[in-house]
Amino acid sequence: MVLRLPWPLPAVLTWAGCWALYLGGTWLGLGPGTALVAAVLAGVLVSLAGASVWRRIIMAAGFPVSLVASGAAVVPDGIWLALLLLLYPFKAWRDAPLFPTPSGALDGLPEHVALPSGALVLDAGCGLGDGLRALRAAYPQARLHGLEWSWPLRAVCALRCRWAQVCHGDIWRAPWSPYAMVYLFQRPESMGRAATKAAAEMVDGTWLVSLEFPITGQAADVQLQLADGRALWAYQLPFRRNDVDGRVLRQGVTSGRHLIAET
Repeated sequence: MVLRLPWPLPAVLTWAGCWALYLGGTWLGLGPGTALVAAVLAGVLVSLAGASVWRRIIMAAGFPVSLVASGAAVVPDGIWLALLLLLYPFKAWRDAPLFPTPSGALDGLPEHVALPSGALVLDAGCGLGDGLRALRAAYPQARLHGLEWSWPLRAVCALRCRWAQVCHGDIWRAPWSPYAMVYLFQRPESMGRAATKAAAEMVDGTWLVSLEFPITGQAADVQLQLADGRALWAYQLPFRRNDVDGRVLRQGVTSGRHLIAET
């Protein structure tokens, strides 16, 4: 497997394979744009075997960068834009860039948020599936669903997470009412919208979980500090607003409800 080869051999083989696919496609009569899209998508798929995020990026980006640097082909700017939008549509960029959930980021959550066996859990904006994998490690007994707007990312996620139900769709239009937990790794600007949707649709006692970004004006029930410095925020429905005297969850691993009861 590419993953077990010594670095940088996986990157070199990926780039060589992309070049072979690109040149072979043009030799067979494909247009440069079509051959480019096929080669870049192949590089992205193979890069998933990389041992780290940065190695995956290097493996996926090597061919298009080398193509431009070599001058072997002049590809119109529109082709690059179309390729970018194919991989990650503009509508999805308004929610969150493609940042994967770190492995093990949710491992501490079950200690504070228990879910019954068979509970439905949604990764809203599942990307390449790293969030679903982290959820599976934390809640192996849960039934995991993923929702992704990008067709290529959804396809890759479905391949990586065959044990989850991964669908194409808009996280803001799809109902959240069936889920015991909805997990998000979005942007600060998206959290208010997520809170409004959760409050309108999710059942009391269910959970909205966010990596890195809190909900402004809402008191978290659980906050976990991760090893990389990020925070994991968990909110149980119905939401509680911050007290005016500042009695809210402080830094550390504890329950917001318990802390406020003691202050």
